[in-house]
Amino acid sequence: MLAPSAQAFWHTPKPTGDPLVIGHRGASGYLPEHTLEAYALAIKQGADYIEPDLVSTKDGVLIARHEPNMIATTDVADRPEFASRKKTVMVDGVPDTGFFAGDFTLAEIKTLRAKQAFGERPQRFNGRFKIPTLDEVIDLAKRKTRQTGRTIGIYPETKHPTFHQQIGLPLEAKLVASLKRAGWNRRNAPVFIQSFEQGNLKQLNRVTDVRLVQLVDGDDVADDGTITYAPPFDRPYDWTASGDPVLQARTFGYFTTNAGLDEIRTYADGIGPWKRYIVPTLKNPLGTGPGEAARKLAPPTDLIQRAHARRLLVHTWTFRNEQRRLPADYGGDPINEYLQFYELGIDGVFSDFPNTAVAARDLLDPDALL
Repeated sequence: MLAPSAQAFWHTPKPTGDPLVIGHRGASGYLPEHTLEAYALAIKQGADYIEPDLVSTKDGVLIARHEPNMIATTDVADRPEFASRKKTVMVDGVPDTGFFAGDFTLAEIKTLRAKQAFGERPQRFNGRFKIPTLDEVIDLAKRKTRQTGRTIGIYPETKHPTFHQQIGLPLEAKLVASLKRAGWNRRNAPVFIQSFEQGNLKQLNRVTDVRLVQLVDGDDVADDGTITYAPPFDRPYDWTASGDPVLQARTFGYFTTNAGLDEIRTYADGIGPWKRYIVPTLKNPLGTGPGEAARKLAPPTDLIQRAHARRLLVHTWTFRNEQRRLPADYGGDPINEYLQFYELGIDGVFSDFPNTAVAARDLLDPDALL
């Protein structure tokens, strides 16, 4: 049961359609992220879509990794044959040290194995799974669609598009080519493409009819619930790199204004805001525990309603089961968080634990379970 303060912020149930459950990097709460095994587990747990973040290899193949830097999610640092490739580069204006996919051929990357990036999650599967290509992820989604009898979609994110353009490995044309080969370069395909940058979404809007989603980031939340901004989570990096003083004066928060939503509607079909733009949190003087467990909920904003008024979908992120991810009002139960967002009218959620997201969705209408 929710604490009274949380109950006061509840809205009436969403009137139309079940929200999508998107397996965030697969079922990454259980298995190393962005592996075929993690994606398959997400599907088995009931996810509607699986999310491959896309970066490029040296030979121009799109692979599923959360970042171009593979040091946190693979065993590359333990491979002496690749030790000389460790370096520091600027990614979105911030120095980053590690091993970058753009310095490795696909054949070399296929010798690496994935590992769990979060220390509190199971480490026993480290070193077992390969790094998949986008085409392999698409093949998995199609195969599981046939096996399960329900449509499994993909929700790729173009990671750091400006960075990839700067190193001569642009992502957009290769992504569209993969969708064409799959027969999925069409409006009604089970595909959403997302990006934190605006320019590449506008470019994609000119070359594909696939649905597009503008991601909206932020750095942190202040004690009073306002979103704070700091590089590289202050604005789309293509704005920073543009030299345009108007764009450089904006933050990601611009996208949540009416003017920003109107602009998004000209090139995209939805927004993917960090969930704190929808349900902020506040400093809790009585709060204890790690992370967000020491904070309390603030009243929801009207972002979902304003986006829906412009016929924009709203898919939010990221839902996780660990106690440090849950503000105190949820009572330590992630189901309560999902139910709040579902009842606020969200169209989709990105979850590291898709089985929990699906269970909460079933609770929206428990009579239908009979």
